Amino acid sequence: MTTYVVTGGAGFIGSNFVRLTLESRPQVAMVDIDLLTYAGNLENLADVPRDRHTFIRADITDPEAMRRAIPEGADLLINFAAETHVDRSILGPLAFVRTNVLGTQVLLDVAREKGVKRFIQISTDEVYGSLEPDEPPFTEDWPLDPSSPYAASKTSADLLVLASHHTYGQNVGITRCSNNYGPYQFPEKLIPLMISNAMEDKPLPVYGDGRQVRDWIFTDDHSRAILAVAENGQPGEVYNIGARSERYNIDVVREILRQLGKPESLIQFVTDRPGHDRRYAMDPTRLSTELGWHPAVDFEEGLGRTILWYQQHVDWWQRVRDGSYREFYDKWYGNR
Repeated sequence: MTTYVVTGGAGFIGSNFVRLTLESRPQVAMVDIDLLTYAGNLENLADVPRDRHTFIRADITDPEAMRRAIPEGADLLINFAAETHVDRSILGPLAFVRTNVLGTQVLLDVAREKGVKRFIQISTDEVYGSLEPDEPPFTEDWPLDPSSPYAASKTSADLLVLASHHTYGQNVGITRCSNNYGPYQFPEKLIPLMISNAMEDKPLPVYGDGRQVRDWIFTDDHSRAILAVAENGQPGEVYNIGARSERYNIDVVREILRQLGKPESLIQFVTDRPGHDRRYAMDPTRLSTELGWHPAVDFEEGLGRTILWYQQHVDWWQRVRDGSYREFYDKWYGNR
């Protein structure tokens, strides 16, 4: 068997990657390390095949815990583990520095010690800062210019990964992706927040004028891109991931209301967040040209599938909202 290690595999993007990989790679056995902070939800992994999925509850900033958890000579380590919500980083930056910077360095060090063959860092388009309306999308050569504590912590982690390649010859890769959406996304993020609020006829809070532009990608397309980079990407390289699907936030919100048959009167404009980047857009040419990856799900189809999932899994997002999803931790984790 081939051994893949993932960190943060109980979160939104991580759990979707775990599921897709175990379905499409029958030769892969996976070790899944997650501390289960607020955004980690073991219920996201309840249906994965347990004979090829080992879950370990541990903190990536703890070197000894990582030495125990990461198998000797593993084929691949993919670091999804991160604090990711910009608003939370503005209120408390230190947690983001600890997890995103210190945690990444610990993983790099232990991966070298344990002879892990390849290390992939999951990063974000936010490391590049904000684009003007008439600027071309970000390429991998765009200067790093983070605007928030979250983006700065991810930028720092990326630089540590690249430094490890140049200093130690460690086989690493970095993926930087645009905004994800899809099943199992924590309801504080834009699309699931708007879907769940609209379903309950609650106000839909939209920052500022709602004309921030984001490049949206369905989470399964992101997972396929990560696999392409992990298995065939060049060592020491950065690959941008995006679906060339730019949308104003307000247009995304209106489309959600349209598909749910809800009135636009539910929209409630609120004070914009400090330092809010105006536009992100990714140029995935390197990924498409070198590795043959292309997105398979367009935005309208993906949004429809996402809305349907949240309609069919009301209990899931209601448990997340009221905090009762945490009861699933001990019940499920204790039986592993």
